[in-house]
Amino acid sequence: MKNQIADEHYPKAKKIILVMDNLNTHKPSSFYETFLPQEAKRLCDRFAFVYTPKHGSWLNMAEIEFNVLHKQCLNRNLATKQEVIDQIKAWLKDRNRKTSKINWQFTTEDARTKLKHLYPSILT
Repeated sequence: MKNQIADEHYPKAKKIILVMDNLNTHKPSSFYETFLPQEAKRLCDRFAFVYTPKHGSWLNMAEIEFNVLHKQCLNRNLATKQEVIDQIKAWLKDRNRKTSKINWQFTTEDARTKLKHLYPSILT
């Protein structure tokens, strides 16, 4: 069983970089649960795994944007894959035209308070 993404979509790529969160299934060992050992090894050698920070606020922003996409575009019956693609393209074009932004209210001061254990302490 060949991996369609790697072999069909990126046949000439020497290395494919996967940027993922730290979900327990997002590990090279998952290949071994899905594919035969030799195929799992081939895929592990082909992919580079880059993990996002566990407490990255950018991930929250991405989740907010997907929520907006769902509420404004995908929360209805779209009969075909092409219709979904067309609707997302139209939504994205409009969203970019409006230069929509997320009003992120988690400040540096909030981070210093809530994530104090992550910051080094400087003794005076």
